[in-house]
This record gives sequence, C-alpha cells and structure tokens, in this order.
Amino acid sequence: MRWALSLLWLASCTAEPLLVLHVKIPMRDGIRLCTNIFLPAPTGRFPVVIQRTPYKKVSELTPGLQAFVRRGYAVVTQDVRGRYDSDGEFNQYNQEMNDGDDTISWAARQPWTDGRVGMFGGSYVGLSQWRTALSGNPALKAISPAVAGGDEYRDRYYSPGGAFKLGHRLRWIAENYKPVETRVVDFQPMVTYLPLRRADRFVCGRILEFFQTVLNHPSYDEYWRRLSTIGHLEQIHVPAFITAGWYDNYSESDLEMWSGLRALGRPARIIVGPWGHNLSPVMPQARFGDIANQPLRRMEIEWFDAYVKQSAPAPASGVRYFLMGANVWRESESWPPKPHVMRSYYLTSRKGANSLNGDGRLELKLPKKATSDFFTYDPRNAVPTVGGAICCNNKVFPWGPFDQQRVEGRHDVMVYTSDPLKNATEVSGPIKVVLHVVSSAEDTDFTAKLVDVAPDGRAVILCDGILRLRYRQGIEKAVHYVPGAVERIEIDAGVTSNLFKVGHRIRVDVSSSNFPKYDRNLNIAGPVADEKQMRVARQEIRHGKEWDSHVLLPVVQ
Repeated sequence: MRWALSLLWLASCTAEPLLVLHVKIPMRDGIRLCTNIFLPAPTGRFPVVIQRTPYKKVSELTPGLQAFVRRGYAVVTQDVRGRYDSDGEFNQYNQEMNDGDDTISWAARQPWTDGRVGMFGGSYVGLSQWRTALSGNPALKAISPAVAGGDEYRDRYYSPGGAFKLGHRLRWIAENYKPVETRVVDFQPMVTYLPLRRADRFVCGRILEFFQTVLNHPSYDEYWRRLSTIGHLEQIHVPAFITAGWYDNYSESDLEMWSGLRALGRPARIIVGPWGHNLSPVMPQARFGDIANQPLRRMEIEWFDAYVKQSAPAPASGVRYFLMGANVWRESESWPPKPHVMRSYYLTSRKGANSLNGDGRLELKLPKKATSDFFTYDPRNAVPTVGGAICCNNKVFPWGPFDQQRVEGRHDVMVYTSDPLKNATEVSGPIKVVLHVVSSAEDTDFTAKLVDVAPDGRAVILCDGILRLRYRQGIEKAVHYVPGAVERIEIDAGVTSNLFKVGHRIRVDVSSSNFPKYDRNLNIAGPVADEKQMRVARQEIRHGKEWDSHVLLPVVQ
C-alpha cells in the first residue's frame, strides 16, 4: 500500500512523531474514506484515538492532537463519507454507524496499533461517536463526545415542543450544502424566507432530499425514533466522557444521555460549563471569570488512559457542573443534584404583565383571585432571539447570557418577576413552565424564558423553551386546537444551573415567538412548512385560583 511505503520512508528518516496523509480506507460497500494518521514513534504498537469529521480533517499536528501523541496515542483523523477528500455521498447521521464501525475495525488491524480504540470530538464529530458506539465494535473502548446531543429530532431540527430550530438548521445547511464557488446567503434573508419548504433552494440552489424529509416529519414518529441514539442507549456499552455547555443547544440532551447511561450501569462522566457550542466561556456579556476554564483535553486523556490504555484508575463518574451566579464548580452523583425540591412560583398580575412596565409577579402561593393577561402575536413582528442556548455560528447568531431588557420592553412579552430574594437560591436542573392559555388561532406558539434579574435591572437569560399548541398533548401527534378553548400546557424551558443571589429576582418571560431560534408560527393549522400567509393571534394567559400557571424550579437544598 502507498501509505505503508510512506510510513517506512518516514521511519527511516526521523524518530519524531510520524504523519501519513491521505490514506484511503475502504468501507464495506467499496467507498473509500480519506484519513490522516499521526504516530508517536516510527516503531511500536499504540492505542488509537479517532476523529471522524464533516468539517475537513486535520492535516498537521496541532497542540490538541499533540497532547494525545505525547501521551502515547496514535491519532486518526478522517473526512466522513461525501465530504472533502472522501468518496461517496454525504448522508449525515445515517452513514455514521457502519462507516465508524469499519474505520475502527481497520485501525485495530494495523501493525502500529495494539487493537484498542477511542473516539473524540464535538458537535457532529460527537454525533458520529454515538452512532459508532451503537455498532458494538469490540475494539472501541471509550468515547468522548462534546456538545453533541443524542436525539436528532429534539437536538438538531425541532424543539421538545415541536417548533423548528430555524436559525440553527438553515445556517448549518447553507454552510455545508451550498455550491463551493458561492458565498453563504445572508442570515436575515435566510431566516425570513417563506415558505420554509423552499428554503433549501434559497440557501443552496437545489432541493435537498433530507431537508424535505425532515419537513415531512414534523411530529416525533417512527422516522425519528429510528434515528435517535438516546432511544437505543441499551446498545451502548463503552465508557463515555461527555462535555456540555449551559449556553449550547445540546446541553439538555447531553445530560439525558449521561443519566441514561448511568441508569444502565455504564461508566459515564459529564462536565457542564458556562460555555457555548465552542466550549468557551468567552461570550458577549459573560461574567464568569478565569475559573470557568477547564483542562478539558487533559480530562479527556485521563479518561482514555483508564478505559482505552487501561493503565490508570477509573476517573470519577458523576456530574461536574458550573454553578453560574456563584461562579464555582460543583460535583454531584445525580442530576438534578440531591437533595433538591421542586418549587413552584405562580404567575399573577393585576392590571397586566405586558412588558417591564406591567405588574406581572411570581409568587410562592397560588393567588386566590383569577386574572388574565392578554397580548397580540403578529408573526410579521416576532420577538427577536437575544442570546441563550443557540447553535452553531456565534458570529451571525450569538449565544450566551445576554441582557433581555430590550425584548422585555415589548408589549407582546409578558414579564413576571419575584420579590428580591432574602436567601440565595440555587436552581439546578430542568425548567418547566405550566400555562393556562387561550388563543384566537387554530394553531400558535407559546414561549417561556427563565431570567436572573440583578439589583441594577440587568436581566440575564438562563434558558428558554417553546411549545407549538398542536403538540400540547405530546410531540408524537398533532392535535387540533379549537380557538377560544382553555388549554393547560407545559413548556420544556431547557436546563440550567444558577445561584440567584440575595437581592436578585427570579423572572419568567412569556410570549409567542423567539425568532429566529425557532420558526414563526403563522397562526394557521395547516403544515407550517408550506405556509406563507400570516395571521394575527390574540393570546390570553390565565392565572390564579383554578388556573395554576407557574414555573417549576429544581431548588437545591
């Protein structure tokens, strides 16, 4: 083989780490994937760590890869099928189990390896690890997926409440499927383009079969169950070191993956920091300090030393999480941390909760008087996304702990705020918001956002969520809504860990749009992807007495 000859030549010339470029590895169907190999020394047998990416494989010994090589690992980087120098057609997640399985088997047979393999990397590269782990390849000893999630429906395309993740998906599609010679379409025209059904043609100039399929399956049906990793966790036996960020799109799913593996008795560790999708605490308006940084590569190598090399004691399992507000790291063997209580803060108002000028309140006791807040939702003037947990291009669609006062000044944003806290309150875990709602539309959305309000008025977003009213009984099936009917809905508002300090206030913002994080509901009952006509919806939030609208917070004792 040509690569073997190159390797022999290099071995005769140097005792430094060896680099072999553009090795074509055959898959089971004959397609060849282009691979680069980094060896710690000219001779010997080494454990291997593999990175399979759609974003162009590394061709030089970067500091991150050098850390592995210095620790005695061979490093393999590979373009996935249909990307850059690899053959075939890029079919996203569908291809990754078999191709990953074949790549591991190939690596384990090479004369420079001891037959033990690990995998590392984030985002899609993390997804490819989870899919490969489903194969059960015996040579795969450990994985280290970062900011990757475990469910294609809830992570990459739709929210847990059924709204399409518009800005996230269209930008990713535009960057990865546009013609090579063209520039990426500007973000604002991209996300405002209607109908969504034709957005692939607008951003890429062609019909994308996978995009059309996604739009044809807006409910969580068998198509999505087949693709879900979290739905097949019992097939994963390899130890997993997971990395997540509070301001990343995948944090909730990453924690669910960890919890599921631990429940099955698998070795699993997760670290969740005040980071976005790039695992960096450097974000606009972020104030976390140097402590927010962690030696993630060193932790990853220690995990591989234990489970790939099998030369070191097993690191601690459990959750290492960053408690924002206090800006400290905590350890827990459970998520949410124990002991904790689920505490309800009830929504109420007298004259109306519209905007910061309203009198919306959060109270620990259910108000005795039934009241309502009213607002108009016009998809032509949707509430803009301002930070939060977003993916995946921070330059055009920034994530992070942004101040929400700008959007809270709108009349179509209901603002409910607690009294200043007399005791510091740690909230760590999933956030749920229960609302009793009425709409004039046959379908619409309701959004909820958890906010930490400082004494100076700064209102920092912690997490948020959305529910498409047709999915009020679950994302498995759309159920028609009768305009004017009162419905009790539950919004999955994401996950966080935050210390509300003494003097700070807890706030929940409620509206009907968070655009372009999620697509706009055009207030029409038909297929959202095919609509262009927009209608105005009159919305009502009921609270007090029999209408127990509230936010449910996991308060750590």
